[in-house]
Amino acid sequence: MSTPTITMRNPPPRAVWALEQAGVHPLLARLFAGRGVRSGDELDDGLARLLPPADLLGAHAAALFLADCIAAQKRICIVADYDCDGATACAVALRGLALLGAAEGTLHHVVPDRAVHGYGLTPAIVDLAMGKRPDVIVTVDNGIASLQGVAHARALGVAVVVTDHHLPALLDDVIVLPEANVIVNPNQPGCHFASKNLAGVGVMFYVLLALRGVQRERGLFTAETQPRLDALLDLVALGTVADVVKLDANNRRLVAQGLRRIRAGKMQPGVAALFTAAGRDARRASAFDFGFALGPRINAAGRLSDMSLGIECLLTDDVARAAELAKMLDAINRERREVESGMREQAEAMLETLLLGAVGEAGNTPPALALYDPAFHEGVVGIVASRLKDRVHRPSFVFARGQDGLLKGSGRSIPGFHLRDALDLVAKRHPGVLKRFGGHAMAAGCTIEPSEFETFNQGLQQVAREWLDPATLARTVLSDGPLGAEWFNTETVRALDAQVWGQAFEPPVFTDEVEVVSQRLVGEKHLKLSLRFAGALRDAIWFNHAEPVAVKARLAYRLSVDEYNGRERVQMVVEAAA
Repeated sequence: MSTPTITMRNPPPRAVWALEQAGVHPLLARLFAGRGVRSGDELDDGLARLLPPADLLGAHAAALFLADCIAAQKRICIVADYDCDGATACAVALRGLALLGAAEGTLHHVVPDRAVHGYGLTPAIVDLAMGKRPDVIVTVDNGIASLQGVAHARALGVAVVVTDHHLPALLDDVIVLPEANVIVNPNQPGCHFASKNLAGVGVMFYVLLALRGVQRERGLFTAETQPRLDALLDLVALGTVADVVKLDANNRRLVAQGLRRIRAGKMQPGVAALFTAAGRDARRASAFDFGFALGPRINAAGRLSDMSLGIECLLTDDVARAAELAKMLDAINRERREVESGMREQAEAMLETLLLGAVGEAGNTPPALALYDPAFHEGVVGIVASRLKDRVHRPSFVFARGQDGLLKGSGRSIPGFHLRDALDLVAKRHPGVLKRFGGHAMAAGCTIEPSEFETFNQGLQQVAREWLDPATLARTVLSDGPLGAEWFNTETVRALDAQVWGQAFEPPVFTDEVEVVSQRLVGEKHLKLSLRFAGALRDAIWFNHAEPVAVKARLAYRLSVDEYNGRERVQMVVEAAA
């Protein structure tokens, strides 16, 4: 692994001053300004500051359509995706539609089995949904590229409302939309919604906001009697963070509101049960809990088992059943870790062969990675691709053989390399190689024939050679600079943990010169350090790093609170050394 360069953020002094004048804690003012915040107004996370649903193209049309369906007591079937964003979006849709007037027995849902039905609203998942006898299919977190599936549903006489946030399909460089009755997606042509970063669950929440307005106009509710949709914000926050979308100001408001409810004990029974199963304290809930504790347990169901378990956990109001399901999800997640660990070791062994020059230019890291082994499990290829990407700082794809015999690949990218666009170029240069593909800049997936693996590999590497330059390939750690000794305490850590950090609004990383007093390995792969910093001895740990650090070192680190035997100590979690 290459040594990263520690790069300092440069918060504009005027912005820091403006935030301090607005009453923001001096340290937080510096951190927020370094992430683009310029005024205290931007930090107002009140619901009144959310972007209005009227600005989201298709939201009002979907609200009118769904209001008519509810009035006519039509049967509505939600078609979810099999990740945490899809599961939370499904739960938000079903809970929200029930709150807004859908009659008992009219709401149903199905979720694809990734190994059987494929991704999105495929004709196969439409056929599965037909078992619910729907009048209307509503997709959540999928559907924008499901041209055949939407056409199949419409041919069967079923209306389709697509709610999604992914990029539309391209055909000969032309955006093609499905022939749905209504499409709600901030990334569709003609949509000027100020936040293109809504997760799938966020899009569905906005449809419900618009639907509530329509139902109010039709006299079903008044401003005083209308249902409180903020009761769904714990689910919106969980799905938003777990899907690793950019936390722009609007998304941060959604997440902050969800966290506030959870910390106050106001959450779905399933969310509370997941906190318990993960051993996390809901009273101190953070975005970290969503991304690294609750989200993986929901995702594990879709990877190795049946995502309907995760959705039921989020839907049930029975506390005992929620606890039972959360324990099941926790067990599945433990199995997922074992499968992932074995696959990662195997993938890293294959990677070592590549780096030794058995493939590609001798001694050089390939510009992009594509790995496949018949033993790989389809459910965890994305996680392993992410681990490889982190290790070598290269766009990485990992493939597994699906039940249909085709190779299903999941990729993760680095900043500056748009993975979905790269796949599009590979498809143009090698017609027919990619049977299906889609995704985002940082994550994408595709399906190929086993015989086409090497063609895909070479095609991806060729695009990477053309697009990647040394600056993009250089691993960097963005730092917020030194941390004053006066801030090195548990109060500071609590203040930091109370904020909403995540994708494109990264958690704080500080950099200071330290003297290493002692260092030793713990758990065979983590470096435990005792440091002299600012005139005092400090504890530090560097996870998954076994090489010793120089006696005098410049460390980039995060802060955490280490609790042991009832005592709390501030700990430095090392990210890099220079």
